[in-house]
Amino acid sequence: MDRDLSALSGQPGDATAGTHDSSSGEPDDYDELSFLEENAAEAGLVWRGRPRVVRDEVPVAPGRAVSALVWGDPPASLVLVHGGGQNAHTWDTVALALEEPLVAVDLPGHGHSGWPVGAGVLDPSSLADDVAAAVRRWAPEARAVVGMSLGGLAALALAARHPDLVRHLVLVDITPGVDRRKSASVTAFLAGPESFGSLEEMVERTIAFNPGRSESSLRRGVRHNAVRRPDGRWTWRHQLGRPDGRTGVHVASVDFGQRWDDLGRTTAPVMLVRGGRSPVVDDTDVAELLRRRPDARVEVVEGAGHSVQGDRPLELAALLRGVLGPR
Repeated sequence: MDRDLSALSGQPGDATAGTHDSSSGEPDDYDELSFLEENAAEAGLVWRGRPRVVRDEVPVAPGRAVSALVWGDPPASLVLVHGGGQNAHTWDTVALALEEPLVAVDLPGHGHSGWPVGAGVLDPSSLADDVAAAVRRWAPEARAVVGMSLGGLAALALAARHPDLVRHLVLVDITPGVDRRKSASVTAFLAGPESFGSLEEMVERTIAFNPGRSESSLRRGVRHNAVRRPDGRWTWRHQLGRPDGRTGVHVASVDFGQRWDDLGRTTAPVMLVRGGRSPVVDDTDVAELLRRRPDARVEVVEGAGHSVQGDRPLELAALLRGVLGPR
């Protein structure tokens, strides 16, 4: 059953605030929408009060479901799919700027979605089939599917495997040409400690890997992406560092090159959005993308790193507005 989160109360707090509810793994003051006003203020957006946001889920396998934040009244006009190690809240400021009905999906093994077994969390085809179930439930007529990093590869596989669900494909700082060298900084962050003594330790590590981002935005991101284990230590919410303490799946030398063929098979219009400071997509990747899809549009967001939606959310929202067209 879905939950209308616009009715929840709570205020943004410091990342170290709150006490532990051992039954849920959450600090007892954690309200996942309590940060939205802070998101809006930092981006210079007019705050009109909490938007209607519902957390819902769709079953995708026995005992496993995909969770999402559904903004506004369905059907959604836009689908947003985050990168590896992130969750649906990475899009909060973009969603606030767009003021469109949209759905931000938690990939399997991330956020509030169930965990597939082993390397399934990194298999774009498997991820795409799960995302397809989410799109069919909340956004069957979506005008665009937007995927960042691992979510972009899943969106690309979605376009190839379920073309009826993808009318416009937006890839945010990712192509199938990604490799270990290009994604070294992302891999290094994900391959860090599996658990931490406090949320503050998680914040400090996150700041060290994101020197261009405000501390307040990183604190929000950690709060959304952290869960407390039964032993009292904190870990990431995603399967790349599992909260039950077992060994997770870490991004290393996964080969996504076969996804180039997916790109060639897609018929939907394609836009690639590069982060101007990001090494994940290079000019060779762009050339290969244009060779396979000469009609593709390529945009560069200056000042953004790999996580364009976090570094330059308003610029990305403007590009997506152009894809969606007039309201």
